[in-house]
Amino acid sequence: MSPPPAEQPSASPATTATAAGLTTRQRLELLASTISATPADTTAGLPYTYLHLQTWARATNTIVLTDLRRWRHDRDGSGREISRRAPDLWGVNHQLTPDDRDQFSRAAQTSTRYGAGQLHPYLPGAIPADPGELAKLLVPPELVDEPAYPRLLAGGVVGLATNQYLDQRQRATALRVLATIPGITYRGATRDLAGRPGLLFRVVAGGSTSTLVIDPATGDLLAAQEWLDGGRRPGLFSHILLLERGRAGTSTASPSPPA
Repeated sequence: MSPPPAEQPSASPATTATAAGLTTRQRLELLASTISATPADTTAGLPYTYLHLQTWARATNTIVLTDLRRWRHDRDGSGREISRRAPDLWGVNHQLTPDDRDQFSRAAQTSTRYGAGQLHPYLPGAIPADPGELAKLLVPPELVDEPAYPRLLAGGVVGLATNQYLDQRQRATALRVLATIPGITYRGATRDLAGRPGLLFRVVAGGSTSTLVIDPATGDLLAAQEWLDGGRRPGLFSHILLLERGRAGTSTASPSPPA
């Protein structure tokens, strides 16, 4: 599958990322400069960051369904996870629908505690404010000319957003990294499996199609999917919903305030 023809720059400035005539890069840059803070961005004093994910991930010939809530202590890397493993889906050619989320509510719950240093952030150290420097941390620079580089960089942004808390500035930097991905295209407004409205971006590279759904108000990643286009077993490779992100005072508390 080949990407759509390159978009032409707008002749006049626009005020929103959904305005007609913008290139994909202009849309993402505009988003980065206009996203708002979330309530959780103002609670940096709370020691735990919290993420709630639902994932569909390929394992050979099946799709593994997992609901995961994670509390991670920012300083020492301790924390807790509560997970639900729903029955696997046989085969990989799945076009997911909102009904596929129903399986999680019927799955048994498992709680796991982690000691200091056992829950690692996706990237060690501070996240750079410069998008070029962040891109180098997400994908080795020596791979920049490889055909799969756009897919790897999109996957790096998804991995970062779904493994550690990103504040307003960091979300803006991640959007600017997306803006630099060769061949990324804007596919319009959409809704994720949870029914939340967002903007859809697509990357076709390295034998797969990656899609990302971005909240236009906060710049949060809402959902991401990778679909293998060829090879011996084309079909779904992964689908992730980022349902909640926030901060908490303890590893047993709900995020307060919610994001």
